Amino acid sequence: MRGIQISSYVSGSRDLKVIDLPPPTPNKSQYTIRVHTTATNFFDLLQIRGKYQHQPPLPWTAGAEFAGEVTAVPASPSGQKKLKYNVGDRVFGAAQGGYAEVVVAIEAQLKPVPEGWSYNEAAGLFVTMPTSYAGLVTRAKVQKGEWVLVHAAAGGVGLAAVMIAKALGATVVATAGTEEKLQVAKDFGADHVINYRDADWPLKVKAMTPGQKGVNVVYDPVGLIDKSTKCTAWNGRLIVIGFVGGEIEKVAMNKLLLKNIAVMGLHWGAYALNEPETTESVWEELLAMMSRKEIRGTEFTGRTFVGLESVPEALEALGARETWGKVVVKVPQQSSSKL
Repeated sequence: MRGIQISSYVSGSRDLKVIDLPPPTPNKSQYTIRVHTTATNFFDLLQIRGKYQHQPPLPWTAGAEFAGEVTAVPASPSGQKKLKYNVGDRVFGAAQGGYAEVVVAIEAQLKPVPEGWSYNEAAGLFVTMPTSYAGLVTRAKVQKGEWVLVHAAAGGVGLAAVMIAKALGATVVATAGTEEKLQVAKDFGADHVINYRDADWPLKVKAMTPGQKGVNVVYDPVGLIDKSTKCTAWNGRLIVIGFVGGEIEKVAMNKLLLKNIAVMGLHWGAYALNEPETTESVWEELLAMMSRKEIRGTEFTGRTFVGLESVPEALEALGARETWGKVVVKVPQQSSSKL
């Protein structure tokens, strides 16, 4: 098969090379999946440089999220009497090695591609959708009629948060840094949009809300918690999703006290270890939302990336903030004899 292997850390995505590799050997609990589409993530950019908190021992195949077709099933599924997936089933998921023609994954790392969805639409679901659902529902407990502020709303987790908040009956205020991205957020359901490059954005957000009391929930993957306290209502809940803005901010605690504000973090990846039962309930509701067409795929359509050779370009565009939603790469299918 062909894939992108990291034998030594690189300085950037342009240093990545597609090479011939032996296909991964599944253990007795792993499925083998022929990758049709792979998705890019910011953590991929960190991992290839050796800067991520989870670094596999060298050498390893880069990439994580994917969608594809099951070509082989586990010989001995762990703790289960019946396999969930069969050869030929369409699945999406995340496992180390997504930037390759073949990947192996255990059952917990896979979900069925929703009916009517393409591989391109499904490839970027596994990380972003549950992150946004768990942040808004499991942690913030968003209620119908509340106001939700979503930062970086045109990103992968941002668009997921916009759609999920709308499905829950909330009014959504979306922020982004360009007019194009603000329009994308509106196209995915945001009720109001604000450019966060405007220094007065907190005051403008507050002015939109009923009685100018502020928003009930803030969803923040950027690092804008401190400024968001200025437009948060009494008993507001602020969710820390990440720091794509680059800096880990500090917040004066008196701001939380004065408005009875709760700031909480969301580390979705740690739920599989600490609360595996929650991962199942989150996915049950998400798949139901997909079947009800309340949420849809967020794949970036401004440019097309085809072939593993285009992964470096896709990652570069992602890192330069030139894209919106999920940047995916279509992986053309070779004959099975070459895999």
